[in-house]
Amino acid sequence: MELRQLRYFVTVAEELHFGRAAERLHVVQPAVSQQIRRLERELGAELLDRSPRRVRLTEAGRVFLPEARAVLAAEERAKAVVAEFTGGRTATVRLGTSTGLGDHLDRVLDALAELAPGTGVELVSAATQARLDRVANGQLDAALIRGAREHPGVRLIPVWQDPLVVALSARHPLAAGPDVALADLAGLPLRLVSRRDNAPLVDLVVSACHEAGFTPAFDGRTSSLQDTHAAIGAGEPLWTVIYAAHARQLATGRVAFRPVRDARLVMPTALAVRADDPTPHLDVLLAACAALDDHDR
Repeated sequence: MELRQLRYFVTVAEELHFGRAAERLHVVQPAVSQQIRRLERELGAELLDRSPRRVRLTEAGRVFLPEARAVLAAEERAKAVVAEFTGGRTATVRLGTSTGLGDHLDRVLDALAELAPGTGVELVSAATQARLDRVANGQLDAALIRGAREHPGVRLIPVWQDPLVVALSARHPLAAGPDVALADLAGLPLRLVSRRDNAPLVDLVVSACHEAGFTPAFDGRTSSLQDTHAAIGAGEPLWTVIYAAHARQLATGRVAFRPVRDARLVMPTALAVRADDPTPHLDVLLAACAALDDHDR
């Protein structure tokens, strides 16, 4: 059994998709499949249920997953002990992130560089549940998490509020003003990530629409933010929401980003750390998060 095989298995278990797992691992997809097959042969059990439409953990896979994560966490701790003993490299903060943090992340990293110039930062992008799992088992020092998500072994410390803006075609009449009324979007299809993938975001938007007097008409499709952004830019009659910090990095003449004037579309963001053994870098991480300008909160 190789650590590489465990790492490949854990990544596929988190993504439930061989292609996305390969992208995260920076290897080709056949290599991921081959190594997991070898691991399954050695264990004498199938860990993944591979169907043409989806990948799922088998019962053996669900039992094996926390043990595989524990081994990988032990590997990281062993590396850290040796590094501390030899003094051969600077301290490194392993910070979990996600897409959409936009210039918030830039500001946090700038503040860290100023507050702790001898500390390196390793950014790890993963789904929310995976970030929380990795914080709990020690694979990450901390993670930025949007929406309140209690998790065993994890403490969530609020750090800022993340406002959302509406994205719609720059050619749509509603884009002519400086902001939009949420009720004016009632007749326009809404495209969002699936609730399974981001329940706090979907619940926030749907609740705001209900308060504005309508039930949003989902267009029946889900896609990546990049694809949705492209579709809106091409003039498709639909709308979505995006974090203002991300929108500032996606400025384009084809898509209009407008604040909502009659609803509070704001998502709380927290720093997740281990509840029983928080990272020694906690104080500097919180100071870096607090360094955001007031208008970005």
